[in-house]
Amino acid sequence: MTDQSQTRPEIGATVVHRRYVPYSHAHYAGNLVDGAYSLAAFGDVATELCIRTDGDEGLFASYSDVQFTAPVRVGDCIEIEAELVRAGTRSREMIFTVRVVARSAADEPGAAPSAARVLRPPIVATTARGVVVVPPRD
Repeated sequence: MTDQSQTRPEIGATVVHRRYVPYSHAHYAGNLVDGAYSLAAFGDVATELCIRTDGDEGLFASYSDVQFTAPVRVGDCIEIEAELVRAGTRSREMIFTVRVVARSAADEPGAAPSAARVLRPPIVATTARGVVVVPPRD
């Protein structure tokens, strides 16, 4: 394991995850996924970012300015990003983004039931700010 005790976390550090949204997560009509799905994904990227910057998973303290700007649907491929924007003694402030990078195209005329397309540009579905707390450094 890398000794993190003598370095400060690098502002601008990012972590990106990608995942497929399974049909088992349909929550509303139209195969919509609830907003909690994005928040859980933010927790996952925040955990990895804390591990990379501090050698510890950290604990989420708060979210602020959560914005649901477009729907996330089952069958979507999403990209979840965390970026470190502030590092205090123990707190780490991050900005988060969920982007839909691919979506089902099965409803398009003549499309196969499994048809999908890459979205260019991706759709920004959710954004937020959050604060994670890590243990004190030795």
